[in-house]
Parts: sequence; structure tokens; C-alpha cells
Amino acid sequence: PLGSLILTILSQSTNDVNRDQAYQNLKTRFPTWQEVVDVPTPLLVEVIRSGGLAQQKAPRIQEVLREVMERTGDYDISFLAEMPLAEAKVWLQTLSGVGPKTTGVVLSFALGMPAMAVDTHIHRVSQRLALIGPKITADEAHEILEGSIASERVFAFHVYLITHGRRVCKALRPLCNACVLHERCPSWAKLAEPGDTRQPDAGLAAKPL
Repeated sequence: PLGSLILTILSQSTNDVNRDQAYQNLKTRFPTWQEVVDVPTPLLVEVIRSGGLAQQKAPRIQEVLREVMERTGDYDISFLAEMPLAEAKVWLQTLSGVGPKTTGVVLSFALGMPAMAVDTHIHRVSQRLALIGPKITADEAHEILEGSIASERVFAFHVYLITHGRRVCKALRPLCNACVLHERCPSWAKLAEPGDTRQPDAGLAAKPL
């Protein structure tokens, strides 16, 4: 779970390839979390530079690790899975720089808890389908979407929405005429392009982190 937390911090404002390379560099150079804490910050910046925004991410990662150690005496946060969901969210979000999206990713993907993570794809698709209002922010959408579906379906809901956003309901020129939801979509008439025969990117897998 702690690795998932650090990986998610590295994922901010970058793509999956750069994120994964930065995390691999981090774990190869510093096998333990204590080494990451103890290393001079400028060196950590160089190690994770491929992930982008390294000057901001390096001190944030070190601060999060220090806070976890101070609170728990260890670098293991798997105990969160035993807490009520609301309490686990509060615990994570009181760490430096950890918001609703990062919290949702860690709790859902690393700990199997019914927490909803909302990224730009999910936020966009949810607004176009009117699952949330047009003025609802991504941070606000977490609780709304999570509360709108049975807990055992939250994980699948996340994966389906993000996949749909990447393959079909794209930010620019969405594939409305190839969308299986177009008959129920209140945005279809506004976004569909007449005569558009493009097909979804069948090979594009969902990578929620």
C-alpha cells in the first residue's frame, strides 16, 4: 500500500511510462523507504526526474514517508484495510499533499476497499453522462460517484469509466457515433460529429494509476 501511495504521487501530471520509470529508478537506487527518507533531496530529485515535477515530488515523498513513520513507527499502512472507509480516507488525507484521488487509488487498488478514485477521464465522462452536475469538481465527484453505486461495484465502476474515457469518450473529438451509451447520453447531440465512422481504440487498456 505504501508503494502504491508513492507511485500515485509520482503519477501526478505525467504519463504512465514516465511514472513507472521514475518509480523503478527510485526502488532500484533506494531499496528501502528509510533510504528514500535519508537521501539528500537533490539526489532524490535526480533519481525521479523522469516522472516530471521532481522538484515538487521529491520533498513531498520524503515528507509523506516521515509522517507515516512518525504516526505508525513503521512503513506499513496495510492496517488501513481494517478501518472503516471514512476513517481510512481521513487518515490518508491528513498526510502532506494527499488528496481524494490519491486516497481512492491506494484504498481501492492496494487495499481492496470500495473507494472511488476520480481522474480527468472519469470526471469528464461523468459530466457528459450527467452522473454529476456540470459544476461539480473532480474532488467533489469522489463522494458523489462513490455513493451512487453499491460498494461491491465501485472498483468495476472506476475501471469501466476510465476505460470508456480513454477509448471512446475522449476529451477532444469523442467517438460518439461508436458509443454504446449514446442513446442515453444527454451530451450526444452536442458532441457527435455527423458521418463519423471512427472506432474505439480496442487495444488501449485501462491504467488507473
